[in-house]
Formats: sequence, structure tokens, C-alpha cells
Amino acid sequence: MFIQNKKTPGAAASPGLHHGWYIAACCTLGIFASLGLGRFALGMLLPSMGQSLQLSYSEMGLISTSNFIGYLVAVLLCGKISSIFGSRRLISAGLLLSGLSMVLIGFAKSLYVIIPLYILTGMGSAFSNVPIMALVSFWFASHKRGKAAGFIVIGSGFAIILSGKLIPFLNQASVNGWRIGWILLGFVVASVAVVCYAVLRDKPQDLGLEPVGSDIPAPGKCTAELRVPTVRPSVIYHCGAIYFLFGFTYVIYATFVVTAMVQERGFTEAAAGNFWSWVGFLSLFSGPVFGTLSDKYGRKAALTLVYTIQTMAYLLIALSLPGLSLYLSIFCYGIVAWSIPSIMAALIGDYVGPQKAVTVFGFITFCFGIGQITGPYLAGMLAEITGSFSSSFYLASCMTGLAIILSLALPTQKKG
Repeated sequence: MFIQNKKTPGAAASPGLHHGWYIAACCTLGIFASLGLGRFALGMLLPSMGQSLQLSYSEMGLISTSNFIGYLVAVLLCGKISSIFGSRRLISAGLLLSGLSMVLIGFAKSLYVIIPLYILTGMGSAFSNVPIMALVSFWFASHKRGKAAGFIVIGSGFAIILSGKLIPFLNQASVNGWRIGWILLGFVVASVAVVCYAVLRDKPQDLGLEPVGSDIPAPGKCTAELRVPTVRPSVIYHCGAIYFLFGFTYVIYATFVVTAMVQERGFTEAAAGNFWSWVGFLSLFSGPVFGTLSDKYGRKAALTLVYTIQTMAYLLIALSLPGLSLYLSIFCYGIVAWSIPSIMAALIGDYVGPQKAVTVFGFITFCFGIGQITGPYLAGMLAEITGSFSSSFYLASCMTGLAIILSLALPTQKKG
């Protein structure tokens, strides 16, 4: 972690913490805002929001789906826009879009106003999240990417902890607590946009540096860029299928677990919020632990392990067993919550190199987005048909089982 910064000719080199780790810290804050608050706070806001606006299960699922529609549209544009304006500007603009649209949701009075606004929130999330994850390939050498991406994705965990405590408090304090929540969280997201614009830089060369962990420095040139891997298109589609299954499954749990606990298992909103906060706390370990494991033992092995643990999480809550099953489900979900995005970001950097990382990660995120669109909507429909969310969680477990098979079939990557 502590290396001597490599400067361009004429600049003095000084020992200390590589600026790449400051970039990683700011990216963590960006994920906290764009995905953590822009998306995962919805699970806590939905019960009181749905009750206030008299929404059905499928309508609540449609709200979640609208966010992913916006996300899906935006990821198609990320590579092109980033190449024109740069990641720093795109990240900041995306966060600002998400924050302002969230504030406006706080004033919305009907489903038909909320849906287009939450589409904009999803677009802002994509415009910030995709280039944030792609920055890892520029700022970190291959053997450091999993660890760095792992620390970045834990931003969502901090947001879950915050929403799990804040939203029930606001709902107890005011009948319009969910509205106040949207407004407060939106202002936080907009504030993070300013911080990201001030701190982030697109490439190490902008500061005369080499990526963190570079073994062979080259003045004024990023060594990682000198070795551009080649990979078959089928491998990229394979990665897209794996990421699709993550998008399809994790969001079912994230969107409906609180509602299921409140409406099916008799938990108070505050108690369910405490469970959701535990997911956030446990998820703080998910990215660093499994990202580092992927650096050491390979991306394929790490993905297989993570999807196996996720399958256990979905089965445990679907079975509605007495005793510790719910606690074990929460633990299994939380401990691997954000590990797959960190592993996939590192995997794509290994396969295609930093120059193509934004475009290719954008493509697999498009696949991920399709999964996010279909997952919550189908889960809501299944819950209405069966009268329980158990069928939805069974569906999620089957899909993660398929993801295990696809992960085992990945070709061994050549690290760049």
C-alpha cells in the first residue's frame, strides 16, 4: 500500500500513501451515494411509502423496476460519454442527477410521478457507478484490483446501515417520514457529487503516477496500458450472463426482505430495520474479503464461493424455518452482498485491460440491469399470485444455482 509515487520528469518523487487509495476512498463515497442511498434505501422506504400511497405488491415492485430501467438505459451510454467528458465529470453529473431526482420524489403524490423520477435516479446511478468501478483498472495493477474494488463497493453497506436506522426514526417522528427521508438522502447524494468532482482524477498519468502495485514504472506512461489483453467475445457474453444472474437475484432480496418481515412475519418496521442494518454491517466485509480472495485464488473460485453462499441465503428465508434460519439468511446475504461487483470489476480489467474497461464493464452492467428489471417485477407478481414472498426467494436460489455452474465454466484469465 505504501509505495514511492512515480512522478513525470521534472517532478519530485515523495514517499507516502499512493494517491490511488484516495481515489478508492472517494469512489467508496460515490458508491455510498449512488447505489447505497439511490437504490438500497428503497427497501426501507417502501413499506411506509406503499401504505401512504396505497400501493400493491406489483406496484411496489414496479417502482424498483423503474430505477433499473433508467440504470439500463444509462449504462449503454457510459462508455461513449466517459470517452468524451472523462470519468470524473460523468461521475459527478450522475450523482447530481440522482440527488435532485430523489429530492423531488419526496414531494411526489402519485405513482405516475414517482416512476419517471426514479428512472432518472437510476440513470444517475449508472452514470456514476460504471465509471467508478472502471477506475479500478486504471489506478490499480491486476494483483491489487480485487482488493481495491472490494473496498469501493462497501459504500453500499454504510448506506444500508444509515437507512436502516434513519428511516424508521423519521417514520416514528412524522407521518411524512418517508418523504423527509427521500429529501434528506437526496441532498446527501448531491453533496457527494461535489466531493467527487474535487477529488477524483481519470488516470494516474494526470498526476504523474503509476498504478498502485505497478512493478515496472514507465515515466509519463501507465504500465498497465502497455499490455492490452485479447479475449474472445464469447467470454464477455459469459461474464454478462453471470452478472445478469446477480442483478436478477440480489435485488429480489434487497427490495422485499423488509416488506416480507413486516407483512408476513409480524416484525415491526424498527425491528426489520435493525435486521437490514445488520446486512449493511456485514456487507462491509464482503468486498474486501472476497475481492482479496479473488486476487489470491482467482476470480472463478471466488465467484463460485460467493454464489454458493447467496443460494443458502435465499433458501433459508424461502423455507420460513423456525429458530435461527432468518438470522443465518441475513448473515449469508450480508457477508457476500457486494463481493460480486468487486470481483467482476477486477475480472473485466484482467480480461480486457484498463482502456476498454469502461465500455466492457458497461456492457456487462447492461446485462446486470436487465436482471434488475425482471427480478423485482417477477418477484412482486409471484408474491401476489401465491400470497407469499417464499416463491420469489425460491426463484432467486434457482438462479444463483445456475450462476455457480457458469462461474465454474469461466476460462482462466490472464492478468494484465
